[in-house]
Amino acid sequence: METANKNNNRGSHTREEQMQAFGRLLDVLDELRVKCPWDRKQTNESLRPNTIEETYELCDALMKHDTKNICKELGDVLLHVCFYAKIGSETRDFDIADVCRELCDKLIFRHPHVFPPKGQDNNHIDTAQQVSEQWELLKQKEKDGNKSVLAGVPEALPSLIKAYRIQDKARNVGFDW
Repeated sequence: METANKNNNRGSHTREEQMQAFGRLLDVLDELRVKCPWDRKQTNESLRPNTIEETYELCDALMKHDTKNICKELGDVLLHVCFYAKIGSETRDFDIADVCRELCDKLIFRHPHVFPPKGQDNNHIDTAQQVSEQWELLKQKEKDGNKSVLAGVPEALPSLIKAYRIQDKARNVGFDW
C-alpha cells in the first residue's frame, strides 16, 4: 500500500518530504559503508569506472525520454555523488554539506541576473545565449577559476565529446566555425 501511494505522489513531494528522503539516503549510505564489505572497501578510484557507466546510462535514458529509467539512473548518479562525499568526510577533506554549499555559491555567483550582488541592480539578461556567455565570463573571474574559456574541458572526456565541448565553449564567447 505504501509503495502504491509513493508512486501516486511522484514529482509532487513537499520540501520536507524531499529533505527526509535525502536524509534517508545519507543514513542508508552511512550504514552500508560500515556494514557492507563491498561498500566499505570502495575508494574514489574504484568507484570512478562505475560513475562513468552510470552517467552514460542516465544519458541513454534521457535520449530515449524514458522517465522511469531517468528517475532510476538519477538515483544511481546521486548515489555516486553522495558516496564520494562520504569518502571525503572520512578523510576530513569535505562532506555533502560542503558539496552543496560550494554548488549553491557557484550557482548564485554565476547568475547575477537572478541573484544580484548587494548594492547592485539586477543586470537584465533576456536570452539563454546571454546567460551562457555570461556564465563563461564569470567562470574566468572565480577564485581558482579557469584561466581560459577552454580550460574547463576535462582531459578525460572521450574525443568526440571533447571536440563538441570545445566548440560549444568557443561558441559561447562568440567564436563559431
